[in-house]
Amino acid sequence: MIDIYIVISGGGKVGSFLAWQLSERKHTVCVIEKDEGRCEKLATSTRAMVINGDACDYRYQEEARVDRAAVFAAVTGDDDDNLVACQLAKTSFDVPRVVARVNNPKNERIFNLMGIDAISSTTIIGHLIEEETTVGDIITLHLMQKGKFAIVEVEIPESGSRCCDRPIKELGLPDACVLVSVIRGDDVTIPRGDDMLKPGDSVIAVTSVEHEETLKKVLTG
Repeated sequence: MIDIYIVISGGGKVGSFLAWQLSERKHTVCVIEKDEGRCEKLATSTRAMVINGDACDYRYQEEARVDRAAVFAAVTGDDDDNLVACQLAKTSFDVPRVVARVNNPKNERIFNLMGIDAISSTTIIGHLIEEETTVGDIITLHLMQKGKFAIVEVEIPESGSRCCDRPIKELGLPDACVLVSVIRGDDVTIPRGDDMLKPGDSVIAVTSVEHEETLKKVLTG
C-alpha cells in the first residue's frame, strides 16, 4: 500500500477514529486539534503526529505541512470551522483533495459547490444502505481493513433492553467498536458519550469482526 500523507482537522471521536484507522493502514497522518487534552490523548493512542492549534489558522496548517498532503479532512463538529479550514487548505496549500464532515445536511450543497467533498450523517447512512464502500479515492466509509472490521446495523427491541436510557459511555462497549449513527424515526444522529439509546432505535456501528456478537448482545440483551 502506498504511504499517503493525510492531515485531519479535529481530534474528537470522528477525527481520532480516522487517525487511528489511517495510521493502522500505514498512511502518514497529522492531526490539528484545539483542545490540549485531546492532543495528549491522541499522542498516546495513535501513531499520528499531533499539533495543538486551530486548523483555520494559516500558521498551524503550515506547521502541519499541509502543502505536502494528498488529502485534507476537516471533521470537527462545527461546519463553519470545517469550511474555513478546507478553503485554506485548497487555496493556500493547493491540496488536491479536501473532505469535510457536514453536521447540518442543509450545508452540504455549499461545500460541494466550493469543491469540497462533504459527508453528512444522513449521507453516510444513505451510502451504507446502498452498500457503497468509498467516498473518493482515499477515505472510505468503511474506514477499515477488509476482513478485520464490519459495519453492522443493530435494531434495539421495541420492548427495550438493558442498554436503553443509559449514557452510551457507560454501556461497556467492546474495544475497537464505534457507534457511527443512530436512526430514530426520521432523525439520524451521530451519537456521543452522554447520549442515550431508546427502544426501537436502529444503531449503525463499526466493529472488529471478533467483537460483533458481543456488541449485538450489549445492545439487545
